[in-house]
Formats: sequence, structure tokens, C-alpha cells
Amino acid sequence: MIRVERREGGIGWITVDRPAARNAMTFAMWRALRDGVRELDADDGVRAVVIASSASEAFIAGTDIAEFRAFEDAGDGVAYEHRIDEVITAIEDVRVPTVAAIAGACTGGGVSVALACDLRIGAANARVGIPIARTLGNCISLKTMARAGAVLGLDAVKRLIFSAELLDAPAALRAGFLSEILPENDTLHARATDVATGIASRAPLTLKVTKEMARRIRRAAPLPSDEDLVRICYGSDDFREGLTSFLDKRRPRWSGT
Repeated sequence: MIRVERREGGIGWITVDRPAARNAMTFAMWRALRDGVRELDADDGVRAVVIASSASEAFIAGTDIAEFRAFEDAGDGVAYEHRIDEVITAIEDVRVPTVAAIAGACTGGGVSVALACDLRIGAANARVGIPIARTLGNCISLKTMARAGAVLGLDAVKRLIFSAELLDAPAALRAGFLSEILPENDTLHARATDVATGIASRAPLTLKVTKEMARRIRRAAPLPSDEDLVRICYGSDDFREGLTSFLDKRRPRWSGT
């Protein structure tokens, strides 16, 4: 589930709360995250927003792979990527600064959520990656690639996807994904509150204009379509094999078709 709160000092707080599934997101949770972000953005009393997890084992471990069982063809993959992009764009469009408080696994769609936030702080156990070349054999969208590339560099994003490895917290800090690491996991939420409270005390118009400048720079040149590329992966035998093997808990047998 997604919990939305308004805390003291004008801090909006969104908690991803599905610890039994390592915060793997259902499609309904993605919609709730989008709606929660928009709800806080519409509240003039909110001065900063924190996105966090209720569990120390995972921030967001991507989308629940069982949700892909209903996919029938590549068009479902295209529609899915569009829906996820709508959520991520809603986070980017929040008028006030946003902070991602990352504990444990931040993978797949979790990386997209974190990248859409203005600041990312991590617990000592944070792990960051996009292991789709090892799991489903699908792809990220071109917009997600651009967002990740803007922070990490495109070559670093390619290495991350090609290797299917997860960066530990120090590596994520060196890469520029995290702005700081907390030595103790249980201090993450308190530190996120301190960071958000500090931001909320700053000149609101300066913050608003800075965010808008960043948005305009990021969107100055429209990105080309990626639908043909998304269709290659989501319409492939390999995607179906990746889905089946993951649910069967066995190694996938990739064919390249």
C-alpha cells in the first residue's frame, strides 16, 4: 500500500508499505503513488516531500513480476512503460523539493522513482541497480535511460544494465546517485525529516524557480520515440521466458528472439 501523510513543518511524507513483498509495486500501487504525489503537490501547506519505505530491506524493488502475467503482446509493454512514465513525471513535476530516503534494495522502477526526486539519501544497506538483463529480459524506457544518464552518465547506465549488478551504498555515493549515506539504517527517516525540514525553511520562490529551470533544461529537446524498441523486448520470447523462469525460480534460458 501507499501511505500519504502531512507532517509537522509542512513536510509531505509518502511511504511505500508492502514489506512482505520487498515493496515490489503492484499496478494499483503505482497509481496510488501517482495520486499521492499529486495530492501533496496540490496542498499549498506542503513545503517539501519525502518518499520512503516502511521496511529496511527495500525502498522499491521494481514492479511485482506477477503483474506481468496478464501481458498478451508487445502493446501491453508499451502501455505499461507509458503508465510508469506518468508516475515518474508526476514526481518530477512536484513544485517543492523532493527527497528519496533509500534503505535496502532500490531496483528497476525504484531507481526511476529515486531519480525523479531532487535529493537521494541512503541507509548503509542501500543497494541500487537495474538487473533486467538477469531477470525479465525487458527494457527501460528511453525517458528512464535519459534520466539515469543525466545523473550517472550513459556509459555508467549501460554498465549497470549489462552487468545486472547492484551498487552498494558507497558505490552509489561515488556515482552521484546518493548525496549521503547514513551509518545506521534506523536513522534514515530521522535524517530525511531533518533534510526536508531544512529545505522547507528556505526561500520558497528560489526553490520553485530552481526546480522549474531544471525541468525546462531537461525537457528543452524532445526525446525521440522508443515504442519500436520497447516492443522488441516486451513482445519477445525472451520476455516470456524471463517471466516464466522468475516465477518458477529457475535460471532463464535466453534465445535472443
